[in-house]
Amino acid sequence: MQTLNWIDWVVLLTTLLTIVGYGTWKTRGSKSVQDYVKGGNTTRWWTIGLSVMATQASAITFLSTTGQAFSDGMGFVQFYFGLPIAMVIICLVFIPLYHRLKVYTAYEFLENRFDLKTRSLTAILFLIQRGLAAGITIFAPAIILSVVLGWNITYLNIVIGILVIIYTVSGGTKAVTVTQKQQMFVIFAGMIAALFIILNLIPEDVSFTKALDIAGASGRMDVLDFSFDLENRYTVWSGLIGGTFLALAYFGTDQSQVQRYLSGKSMKQMQMGLIFNGLLKVPMQFFILLVGIMVFVFYQFNPAPLNFIDSSTEKVLASEYSQQYKDLQEKQNVLFNKKKALSIQLSKSENDNLREDIFVLDSIEKTHRLESKYLIKRAIDTAYASKYDRLNSELLAFKNNKSDAFKEKEAEIKDWYIEASKDTQTNDRDYMFITFILKYLPKGLIGLLLAVILSAAMSSTASEINALATITSIDLYGRNLREEKDEQHMVKATKIFTLIWGIVAIIIACFANLAENLIQLVNIIGSIFYGNVLGIFLLAFFFKFIKGNAVFSAAIITQVIVLIGWWYDWMPYLWLNLFGCILVILIAAIIQLFYKNHDQTNLKANN
Repeated sequence: MQTLNWIDWVVLLTTLLTIVGYGTWKTRGSKSVQDYVKGGNTTRWWTIGLSVMATQASAITFLSTTGQAFSDGMGFVQFYFGLPIAMVIICLVFIPLYHRLKVYTAYEFLENRFDLKTRSLTAILFLIQRGLAAGITIFAPAIILSVVLGWNITYLNIVIGILVIIYTVSGGTKAVTVTQKQQMFVIFAGMIAALFIILNLIPEDVSFTKALDIAGASGRMDVLDFSFDLENRYTVWSGLIGGTFLALAYFGTDQSQVQRYLSGKSMKQMQMGLIFNGLLKVPMQFFILLVGIMVFVFYQFNPAPLNFIDSSTEKVLASEYSQQYKDLQEKQNVLFNKKKALSIQLSKSENDNLREDIFVLDSIEKTHRLESKYLIKRAIDTAYASKYDRLNSELLAFKNNKSDAFKEKEAEIKDWYIEASKDTQTNDRDYMFITFILKYLPKGLIGLLLAVILSAAMSSTASEINALATITSIDLYGRNLREEKDEQHMVKATKIFTLIWGIVAIIIACFANLAENLIQLVNIIGSIFYGNVLGIFLLAFFFKFIKGNAVFSAAIITQVIVLIGWWYDWMPYLWLNLFGCILVILIAAIIQLFYKNHDQTNLKANN
């Protein structure tokens, strides 16, 4: 476990408390729904652009994207290739429509076009996926900081959630937008500082271009993949096609993003804000991946652990697999010395044979890392298996006696299950960057980078619970009230829903668990729902002959089919966006034609 220097604590706490205090003070006293939900329509384009970027750039972005680059290279940037295309389409189609109708939420338009039940269903789909995502954006930094620093994960979830709730409940959309400008400044400053420090830690005679060359020798600089293999998650085509549909759905129909630009001073300001985001987002992601690549290069000259989760390493070293792990570490040390020597040679020459040798050694290192995860898993399972056998035998000793002692033993086994599910985590790519920060960066900068991670978590979570509360208040609560309520009542209701969704996000965070990679988990959740939602909006925009009943039925059928497709892994998750979008349009058209034929048959029968 790592401990923070007092300088880092000062930097971390000062940064976070300043952001929360500024956001709360700057936006106090919102009295109308217009002010609270749309920020009084006073936001300028650069603030919109930064707010949109901050909403998407959660802590997962910095922890998982750098880890993704360290493990697999720059190919993940292809995921964002469709984003600029989506921004142009949204500026030309979505924004003029939303602005003309003067809507508070994206789903108000669906009632005007279809009916109340379609609006409510789409809003509920949003609430499900965004509610889950809100919990994950809190959980991501909390789980990693808890493991690396030894902080209690539950307390971290609660602290992050409370900090967000304070200013979001107080100032609504304007508070989120205002604080996100400060958060993006902290994020950019921290990541730029981290890159320069990493470059400074690499040997002096290894230039930046040579560092890229070393990374390229291991296949880490392979940015573009033009293959049509559906087994490859990230290709130019999945990014341009699947990524465009995902970005269209996210930025065009997800209230957490729509609410950011609906607060714009004018339609032109909204459009310029999204274009700004479209132009800057791909370079920003490229830069974050580049930071991960430079950490990879650093570890070509400095020994890296087999696994970046120290607690997992401690467990395997205390198990019967200790010697096997030590032997594997020794193999890794020999491999590291070979890679280091080759990397030094490559930095002084242009030799293709050296690149091939480095690539081979890198492949061997990947197998070492996989083997280390296997040993850790076996060690943890063995330890927990023996403990479980003991607890279970003690439980069976009570037989049918349902005494307090039996209940206590039963509760102890349940606690064991919870503990075991946490500690069987062996995938360490999300821990790589934070471990590097704590071990190698200077005092003060560690506090700043931790502030970057927590600021990103706060900015994304604030947007999400702000959007969740708005949808709940306006699309569900306000729309289904029998009596129309005044402005004060609706503002108060939205604040209460903000508090409730903040608490829900904290609860989800407390019960969440790590997937293969956190940034992929968030995108997978989005891909399951976004294609269907986007298809509903496209039906509303371009298929005037299709009515509400057909769309409502098609949306339910589509969501079930997409969930089945995801569960049985029919295709890479990015393609679920296109699949869901096309499917809901086709099913709605078929159902509408059936209704039309049915009506014509009845008409003829009556005549």
